[in-house]
Amino acid sequence: MKKSQLFATAWFVLCALLPAGPAAGNPPASMVDLPPQIMPGKLLYLDDFDHDLSQWVVEQAPGGTTRLLDGKLEIDDAGGCTVWFTNKLAGAILIEYEATLVNQGGPNDRDSDLNCFWMATDPRHSDNLFFDSKNRRGIFKNYDALRLYYVGYGANGNTTTRFRRYPGDGSRPMLPQHDLNGKEFMNVPNQTRKIQIIADGDRIQFRRDGEIVFDFTDRKPLREGWFGIRTVRNHLRIGGFRVYRLESAKF
Repeated sequence: MKKSQLFATAWFVLCALLPAGPAAGNPPASMVDLPPQIMPGKLLYLDDFDHDLSQWVVEQAPGGTTRLLDGKLEIDDAGGCTVWFTNKLAGAILIEYEATLVNQGGPNDRDSDLNCFWMATDPRHSDNLFFDSKNRRGIFKNYDALRLYYVGYGANGNTTTRFRRYPGDGSRPMLPQHDLNGKEFMNVPNQTRKIQIIADGDRIQFRRDGEIVFDFTDRKPLREGWFGIRTVRNHLRIGGFRVYRLESAKF
């Protein structure tokens, strides 16, 4: 019997032994939206945004604010913002969080730019992404020199969704199949979306609400680096941040 089958069998046996109740027998949230061959293992990091911002570094242009509000990371941005998770990530991992683009008439409220960076490093300072943090100031072009994966989800006024691999030389190449403009790949205002990022060696996936948006095999994969929420001129709420070690991700 395969490892995935053993895990599933053990899980359902355990559920049968648990008492009935609202939470009894519910699998981890990650498992609900992932196929059985992709199994989150150990929980490495979490943030429910109910304490402080000590796990994050904020790089934001003047005029914007980033704060905690009602158990959410709230970014109200005027000119560009990246909020970096301070722990460097490495190996086979799953990153997940919930995101809501607020559009309720505020000065920065719009449906664009639910973006993110991951496995980001600075080739000039490979062990310290934050060496040049103050100089970046949330301005998008100031990130071009980093080496990273990037998704701009519903960017450019909610007209494009794109995946890029920045090589760290100032360029931002993109494959034609990674430039999407279908309505199904755009943002919906005031609707919470679940984002899941899988980095398993040379296999990279970006999922929204359990559906694959990008599936990329990288011949020279970025195996370690930092994760960041990226946005510009919008009002964004982030919740339920988790990072798991992947036990199995045989696609």
